[in-house]
Amino acid sequence: MTQKLNDIDREATLAPLYDAGWSLCDDRDAITKTFTFRNFVEAFGFLTRAAIWAEKLNHHPEWFNVYKTVTVTLTTHDVDGLSDLDIKLAKKMDSLAG
Repeated sequence: MTQKLNDIDREATLAPLYDAGWSLCDDRDAITKTFTFRNFVEAFGFLTRAAIWAEKLNHHPEWFNVYKTVTVTLTTHDVDGLSDLDIKLAKKMDSLAG
């Protein structure tokens, strides 16, 4: 079963994500990042690749796309906060975005 990150795990796992442009949401226990691509096709390609990984992890992001910009928010609803699944998906999305 997925568990909410404890304080020690949060510090260790979130620091590299902050360096990669992720930030904590102000209003809930979640992380967010905005990805900007060259055009809509590249943005949509990223969404498609990320969707495949989200399905493999059985962990689905909240996201919003306008033209070449994709804003992603990750949280684990089952634990009402951040879990290891959010960290895994954030790292995967960063690698998919190039």
